[in-house]
Amino acid sequence: MGKVNLKLLVEGGKASAGPPLGPTLAPLKVNIQQIVSAINDKTKEFAGIQVPVEVSVDTGTKEFELTVGTPSVSQLIKKELKVEKLAKTAWKEPPVGSVSFDTVVKIAKSKEGSLKSKSLKAGVKQVVGSCVSFGAQVDEKNPKEVMKEIEEGKLDSKLQA
Repeated sequence: MGKVNLKLLVEGGKASAGPPLGPTLAPLKVNIQQIVSAINDKTKEFAGIQVPVEVSVDTGTKEFELTVGTPSVSQLIKKELKVEKLAKTAWKEPPVGSVSFDTVVKIAKSKEGSLKSKSLKAGVKQVVGSCVSFGAQVDEKNPKEVMKEIEEGKLDSKLQA
C-alpha cells in the first residue's frame, strides 16, 4: 500500500496510547503499544521536556520506523535551569537563572545539524542569543556581554576544547 508519516511532539519517556498518537494510529491497525514503548525507550533521556518524534508506518506490512529529533534550544535551556517557564519578556523580568558557558557549548553541539550554523562558534552565538530572549544568564553574566566576549575571541579557547 503506502506509508503514513506522523510528526508528533511528546514529553520524553511519557508517550501514551491516548491522543494524539492512539487515535491517529488506530485506523492503521498497528500495535500501538509497541510503538509507544519504542518512543518511550528512545526518548527517556529527555524526560520532562518536549521531543519531536516522527513515526513512519508501512500500511501494508504494519512495520514502523521511528525518528527522534532533538528538543528545541528553549527546552534544553529549561532542562538545564530546572525551571517550569522561561521569561516571556526578558527585559522586564529578573533573570530566570544562569547556565554555564560549557552548557551553552554542549547545547550548540547537540543541535549542530538543526541550527544551520556554519561553525560551532556561530551555533554558540545562536544559543547565547536564545538566552537573551528567554531571560537566562550565562555564567552569571548578561548574555549580551558573553556575546561580545565571543566576538572578541576571549572564549575561543573554550570553543576548541
